[in-house]
Amino acid sequence: MRTRRTAAAALAVLALTAVAACGKEGSPNGDSSGPASSYEVKKDVSVSGSPTFDAAKKRGKLIVGAKADQPNLGFEDVANGTRTGFDIEIAKMIAADLGFPADKVEFKTVPSTNRETAISGGEVDYYVGTYTINDDRKQKVSFAGPYYVAGQDLLVAKDNTDITGPEATKGKKVCSATGSTSIERIKKYGAQIVAFDTYSQCVDKLLDGSVDAVTTDDAILKGYAAKYEGKLKVVGKPFSQEPYGVGLNKDDKALRDAINNAIEAHEKNGDWKKAYDATLGKSGSTATPPQLARY
Repeated sequence: MRTRRTAAAALAVLALTAVAACGKEGSPNGDSSGPASSYEVKKDVSVSGSPTFDAAKKRGKLIVGAKADQPNLGFEDVANGTRTGFDIEIAKMIAADLGFPADKVEFKTVPSTNRETAISGGEVDYYVGTYTINDDRKQKVSFAGPYYVAGQDLLVAKDNTDITGPEATKGKKVCSATGSTSIERIKKYGAQIVAFDTYSQCVDKLLDGSVDAVTTDDAILKGYAAKYEGKLKVVGKPFSQEPYGVGLNKDDKALRDAINNAIEAHEKNGDWKKAYDATLGKSGSTATPPQLARY
């Protein structure tokens, strides 16, 4: 009897180990319902005329700029060094079509203020991190995409019925990041501005009731709504348009075309939607792939 019990226990441990292994392989978060942790890697890829691609092939890996503090968008778990989120999945899709598996992609955290410098200086091969395409930036870097079109919106408590859009923020305490364009835009509606260095500080204040809403791009807000599912919600009435692109060296047209092709292919085969649903989609907000502009 003792031998049978020991054998049964051993089998149970093996079964649990197998389940855990499957979960880890199925998604970056260990959630089988999440996006795939790897995408089909193209073989013998060549991007003729791209010095950036040639340099990456020579070093044997891609270096991708990203955010590290945006839940379900671009987030780094410092404890184990893993990166998760919608932007991270987009970066991996592109890498796979360029011939690089996930273990040959090095993510580098680059602050927003240093993005153009990091790209033009060759510190990163391309950048995926809530990077809005605009005319000023196009003077310094090039863009592929957009792969997502965001818009400024509002994050409120799940049971809040007073704030139904920007017009309803008059006299309300609305929080955003210091120096952000979101502050200037929401001011026009008569909101009382509260500012902190990071959006996570704003969200903390929303959770404890110190502010009535948080405002910035809806993609960022969806990430927090997904993180605090059941406690927070995105109002869902964007009042700006922010097309997110993949930033790369201004003179590298060959790589830009290759990245555009990769984005389009993964939108068509369903990878885009699967990645969205498993990350930002957990906020309860739906989205569809945008029309590529091919800047």
